[in-house]
Amino acid sequence: MYWKKLLNWSKAPDIEEPEEIKGSKINLRSKKIEDAEQDYEWRSDPELSALDATVPINISLREYISHFKDELKYPVPWSVKYAIEDKNGYLIGNIMYYDIDPIEKEAEIGIIIGNKAFLSKGFGTDALHTLVSHVFDTTNIMLLYLHTLTTNHRAIKAFKKVGFKEVGPVRKEGMNFIKMDLLKNDWEKINPQNNR
Repeated sequence: MYWKKLLNWSKAPDIEEPEEIKGSKINLRSKKIEDAEQDYEWRSDPELSALDATVPINISLREYISHFKDELKYPVPWSVKYAIEDKNGYLIGNIMYYDIDPIEKEAEIGIIIGNKAFLSKGFGTDALHTLVSHVFDTTNIMLLYLHTLTTNHRAIKAFKKVGFKEVGPVRKEGMNFIKMDLLKNDWEKINPQNNR
């Protein structure tokens, strides 16, 4: 919280990150140790790793839980992570904003719907919409951006539904990405009910 106050990061610097943010189809909540085993399963899945442009993790569950505990105990101020739950409290994925730059007032977004039964049903779009609304409403961030593989058509479609626009191609680590971004001013034009 000191970091947020120091850099005028939050519009309400005395308020901690909420434990739960409600969307229409999902809720976002703070990560907890009980998520570790499910997260490990998702991060070990070759199909999900390919969509995320990573390789499956190559450590034991025990090692992963140890790292997970450290992240919960010592969170870094430039990354905020949430679990995505359906309205029944069932964990279906993760979303975060990270590489937070309080000087440039921008951050990157990452999302994964790990439970494949929830893909292509609007849960990811709602999670993204809910997080974007929260970030623009409670912080001084003016620009959110993301990178997605050019082949991940489902993700590109979801990002566009929320309002992200293609900026251009990016080549990283031998892979082709599309950079997409969303300015707060554009967000407010397409979501006037969120302006406060």
